[in-house]
This record gives sequence, C-alpha cells and structure tokens, in this order.
Amino acid sequence: MFSEQDKSYMTRAIELAQQGQYTTTPNPNVGCVIVKNGRIIGEGFHQKAGESHAEVHALQEAGTHARGATVYVTLEPCSHFGKTPPCAKGLIDAGVNKVIAAMVDPNPQVAGRGLAMLKQAGVETAFGLLEEQARALNDGFLKRMEFGLPFVSCKLAASVDGKTALSNGQSKWITSSAARRDVQIFRARSCAVLTGADTVLVDDAKMNVRESECDISLPEGKQLRQPTRVIFDSQNRLSPNLPLFKIDSPVIILRTSLDNSHDWPHFVEQVVVPDSKLKINCHAALALLAQRGINRVWLEAGATLAGVFHQQTLIDEFVIYLAPKIIGHDGRGLFNTQTIACMNDIATLNFTSVERIDEDVRLILRPS
Repeated sequence: MFSEQDKSYMTRAIELAQQGQYTTTPNPNVGCVIVKNGRIIGEGFHQKAGESHAEVHALQEAGTHARGATVYVTLEPCSHFGKTPPCAKGLIDAGVNKVIAAMVDPNPQVAGRGLAMLKQAGVETAFGLLEEQARALNDGFLKRMEFGLPFVSCKLAASVDGKTALSNGQSKWITSSAARRDVQIFRARSCAVLTGADTVLVDDAKMNVRESECDISLPEGKQLRQPTRVIFDSQNRLSPNLPLFKIDSPVIILRTSLDNSHDWPHFVEQVVVPDSKLKINCHAALALLAQRGINRVWLEAGATLAGVFHQQTLIDEFVIYLAPKIIGHDGRGLFNTQTIACMNDIATLNFTSVERIDEDVRLILRPS
C-alpha cells in the first residue's frame, strides 16, 4: 500500500516531530512534510502548545505550491477549533491532493473526524504508515487519551549488585556525572517529576531540570520548560524553607489532608487525594495528573514509593543506571515490596535499550 518513498517522507516527518519533545506539552509531538513532484516543498513541526500546529508551518513554507501536493503527517490532522483553527480545514483550503497520516488521533475531539473531513472534501486519505514509530513519539499523550493516566517512567540508580545506598543511607554518588546529566534530559522530556517527601527531606532534592547540565536542542526562540514537581507528602512533613521551594516553578504537593500551618510560595498547590489507610492512593493521584494534561511522569523516588508503584503495576517503563560498583548484602535495595513466595508471581520485563553512559550502563525496560 505504501511505497519506500512514502516511508522516507514519513520518516522525515517523525524526525521533525521529535524536535518538539521538550516544549509541546500537553499537546502531542507532530511533524509534517509536504511533497510535490517528488520533492519536499514544505515541512514543519508543532513547537509549543497554543501555537501553530505542524501542518500550518509546513503549509506556510509550501505556499501556493501546496495545491495538488501530498501531505505526510505523523498524527491525524485536527478537525476542531481549539486554541488554533482545525488543520484539516487548512489543508482543504490549500488544495492538497492527498493526506497520509501515520495514525488516527485518539483524542475524542478528533478520533477519525479529521480524516473524514478531508475525505468529504475530496482529499484522498490513508493512515497506518510507520504507525508504531509514530505511537512511540507520543506514548504519554496516547496513554492519557486511551486510559486516563499518564505514562510513568521510573528512574533507578544502583550498583551492579542492585544496591541504591549504603546501609547508613549514603548514596552520593553511585553513578557518574555523565549518568546524572543523562537524567536531566529525561526530566526535561517529562511533564512532571514525581517523588516522595523522604527524598526531598533526606537529599535536599530540588527535582528541577538543571539547564547547565542539559545538552538539548530547543526550537528557535523557545525556552526550556520546567516540569511540574509533584511530591507525595501524606504526613505533611514538608515546609517552605526547603531547597525545593527556592525555585520558582510549579509544585503540586499531594496530601491526605491540607497543611494550613505554613505560608506556601505562590507556585505551590496543595491537593488532597483520596487516601487508602492514610496513604495517598497512587492510581487516583495519576488520574488527577492526567486530568491536568500531564502526559509523562518521571518517577524518581526512594525504594518505598517506587515499590508501591511497582506492586500496583503503575510503572510503564524502568530506566535503570547501573554503576560498576559492589556495595554488598547490607546495602539498600531498589524496591521495598511484599515478599514473593512463588516464582510465577515475579514481574517479567523486556529490555528495550541497553546503552553505555560513560562508565555506567543505562537499561530501559518495559513490562512484558
């Protein structure tokens, strides 16, 4: 159905879409390529929520030459008026001949309507070209649209014998500075960084993206977006004098009851989440974040909170940094979980990536 040329143009559209991965939240990453007479006459990508979509940038570059052209776009063109006009109408008005989408948009406001609008106007349509690669571009957006939850990546750092700290709690630094810089890139891609009060209190953690350590390329004129910092604090132990609150960027503190004993900075919001035995309900917390447009969560927490998320099967991806060090049997482990009595109950993961990061190794795994 699709030619090798079609695949090469869609591959280019996917490359373009990746350029928006640090700036488009809560919108998806989308790239668009317009082709006429065997050459690209326009291309673009969605750069920031509320601004022009990928198709608009590509049409602006193509100009009047777009008439009779073929359009390759990584996600079905939108059909509704949001903060910007519908892209399907823009393509119709430009007189394009054919639109090939990598995938149908799962957003209920679109969900096939964009392609239907194009078809009704006499534009030839097709979809499914490099769909798997297109879905990988927006796993967080898709999870939120399809399941009402964000995509959760759990970051862990350990010695080769699986220990995160000495028995006395010392953990700085198990991994190399290169691995820690790599973490900043993952944080920057995420909509939210989630941790527990213990991590904030014990490590004086700020949980922000350290721009000086980020080797990332942003669209021209766009600023690095700090992810929302989300803290589980069921026992109301945090206070405004902590380093976390010296950085002016959004913080959501999830609690089982409000703490009115402190004056919190203007960028801090307390949210009460339905509790389970005086503990925050993790599933409810993620659903709440999804309702606020959070596509991707970077879970960077201690063994207790990571263990809870793991046991409740709320982790979509594990990002594990292993250092060439051995701590020994009395070191602290990656997860605090219930004892497993049967081998059949052990969670099985699939490796999706194994990469050397300076002296360390980064493993990326997903549930099988």
